[in-house]
Amino acid sequence: MFVAIPNRTRPGIRWATPLLLLACVGVFLWLQTMEPGLRAHWLTDWGALDGNPPTLHWAEWRDALLDGSMLRPFTALFLHADWPHLLGNLAFLLIFALPAERVLGGGWLLGLFLGGGALANFGAQLLAGTPGLSVIGASGAISAVIGAYLALFPRAQLGLVLPLGLFLEFVKVPASLLIGVWVLLQMGFAYIGPSFGETAWVAHVGGFLLGAAFALLLRQRIARRLRHRGA
Repeated sequence: MFVAIPNRTRPGIRWATPLLLLACVGVFLWLQTMEPGLRAHWLTDWGALDGNPPTLHWAEWRDALLDGSMLRPFTALFLHADWPHLLGNLAFLLIFALPAERVLGGGWLLGLFLGGGALANFGAQLLAGTPGLSVIGASGAISAVIGAYLALFPRAQLGLVLPLGLFLEFVKVPASLLIGVWVLLQMGFAYIGPSFGETAWVAHVGGFLLGAAFALLLRQRIARRLRHRGA
């Protein structure tokens, strides 16, 4: 089911991950130049959830497309509430997107981030049940990247620093174990709902599943491209 990745493939230029990082940081710094009221206005207007999602009526979809609100699931990916929110997402982006981009290529990685993140946000919009909320942040998109990473590198290991007495010990843990625990936590928090913090847990779960399915559907194409690159 998984992609066999040659160990000696020549890495190409990884441009999509740095571009996404710069976009998130740039938008955040730009918003910081605004006075608080105007900044809150932007976060609300361009967050993924702002009122009820369009129904199946064509007129509502047409109006959402014309006034730009159809873009909110995408624009929400580059909006962050504060520095901890931004830096936490960027740390996960660097850890998982760089190796995923090495295998997928910049174009596919960028498409996964935008498409997977937007679909995850839209799914959260449909399931939220609370009009007027705004979901912002790249976590749905990064969850999609994490799902793709696990599908591409099922036997990978991640470094983990553990406190052992007075010392810190660096250990390697199977990525499947850490990501599996993370997924179970997201599912549990999604079931508990808003009572466990103002986080779009459903977008995390949806993004992860979309990313894993995306990588598995492309596995044959990826394997052919990697064999050609390593030839």
